[in-house]
Amino acid sequence: MKAGRSALPLPRYTIHKPLKGGWGYFFNVPTWARKKGCTVPNEPLGTDYAMAVQRAEKVLLPAFDSWRTGGDDANHVGIGMLMGTLDWMFHEYRKTWSQPSAKRLKGLSPGQCRVHETGIKMICEYQMQDGRRLGTRRVSSIDTAFVEDLFVKLLFKDVKGEKIERRTTVNHAMKTARSAWNTVSRAQPGMFPAKNPFEKMGLQSTSRETPFATFAELQVFRSKGVEMGYQSIATGALIGWEFLQREHHIYTAFKAEHYRPDKNPGHVHVVNPKTNQGDWTPLFNRKGEPLYPELMAELDAMKALRPTGGLMLRRDGSARPWATKGEMLTHFARVVKTIIRAAGLRDELTFTSFRHGGATEAGTSGLSDREMMVKGQWTSAKVLKNYVHKNDEMHINAHEKRQANELKSEHLSE
Repeated sequence: MKAGRSALPLPRYTIHKPLKGGWGYFFNVPTWARKKGCTVPNEPLGTDYAMAVQRAEKVLLPAFDSWRTGGDDANHVGIGMLMGTLDWMFHEYRKTWSQPSAKRLKGLSPGQCRVHETGIKMICEYQMQDGRRLGTRRVSSIDTAFVEDLFVKLLFKDVKGEKIERRTTVNHAMKTARSAWNTVSRAQPGMFPAKNPFEKMGLQSTSRETPFATFAELQVFRSKGVEMGYQSIATGALIGWEFLQREHHIYTAFKAEHYRPDKNPGHVHVVNPKTNQGDWTPLFNRKGEPLYPELMAELDAMKALRPTGGLMLRRDGSARPWATKGEMLTHFARVVKTIIRAAGLRDELTFTSFRHGGATEAGTSGLSDREMMVKGQWTSAKVLKNYVHKNDEMHINAHEKRQANELKSEHLSE
């Protein structure tokens, strides 16, 4: 039956069309605005008059007016967002990043937020076959088959006609979606299917192993860093080697108060913001001799210039910190790479290589997994394996220890 004439008022740029069984409502951005690059999309509003009017008046028109007047709101995630969509889910998830929880004593670090944002953008901005953003799709329509297909489509990026795999980035995106789904569904269970489609995906990490530096390479790097005027980078590399500390923690969280404070002059507090933990590490042995004489001399000199606040500065006691807005270490990474190349070292080395090298050297020296976990503040032996790289010396030591045990067993049996 043909729909009768409708006399109900409609918001601006909202039209109605007769459909089978009633009227359908649509929001259409004017052609002149589309030609000028309007970012607000055309959108079907369904067949419910009240819901269509509310969507147009409360969400789409404010977004359009914001774009028209040059406001920034039209580009924000919250604009044009419909409750129950992926956009909405991630918007709600963001609210939890700065909130304490039972597992997280404080909010996420800026680095963790950036990783999540990269994953959210990758998923929500993916363009579906009908031209719409994936972020506009309702969570109730997402199932495991869809997620598996999405993973395959995101895995490779076309760069000048060449397919480049980005497995690590896509893995992080799937983990972000999994965490967001679990977090938001607890507060809004009625919006979500019973099963999280991002769970149990069997994600496989890239086979690329982080290159680890040798002690000789550490020495060459440090020497060149000092020569180029970057004492804090040279010292930081030794901190990473000795204390197995991450670069982000060294240059954003390590302060003068952590090194030989008046109340604890024989220790250094090795901070670990990633796990919200820290540990006071002794600097002297039982005889009162320094355990890290070279490193301690350098840190003593730094603290003399900067007795309070951040210890690892760009040049001297009055210089700026390495971390910029949002605790970014982009410039720091560029300088490190410049030093590596100037020193003639392997180009694949990074600052992280010195931490991995220190962990590998410690493992080669015979430290147990438990001792390694305490030293590096790792929470499990599984995580530890990512840092202790196997080399020839480790294989030789393992074989010699096995032979020694076999000989010992033979003597005991005689």
